[in-house]
Amino acid sequence: MTRKLLRVVMLGTAPALGGCVAGMAASAVGMAVQSAQGQPHSNAHLKPTAEAQCSARAAQYGTVHIIDVQQYSPSKIIVWGTVDNGTARQSFECGFGTQISGFKLRPIPAG
Repeated sequence: MTRKLLRVVMLGTAPALGGCVAGMAASAVGMAVQSAQGQPHSNAHLKPTAEAQCSARAAQYGTVHIIDVQQYSPSKIIVWGTVDNGTARQSFECGFGTQISGFKLRPIPAG
């Protein structure tokens, strides 16, 4: 009776344990791939370049005011600011790696 109960329990838990083992194996493979790629190189030295290029891009929409320049990740800088064309103000967010990788412009409601 005890052996029979033990078999039932083992057979019932095998699929759950198999999924756990597969998850651990996938995690180990992912860590190995990430380790082989190495750490991304920091582009912190490009902050002045990021600010200049993002300012130039934003200047198409009006007078630029930079609010902040932050290192978002080792390889991504984000520049935030506003532009004013005399009739409306807009905020912008500019992503930068080694060049501009994204630019978002949003209206600022008059208040």
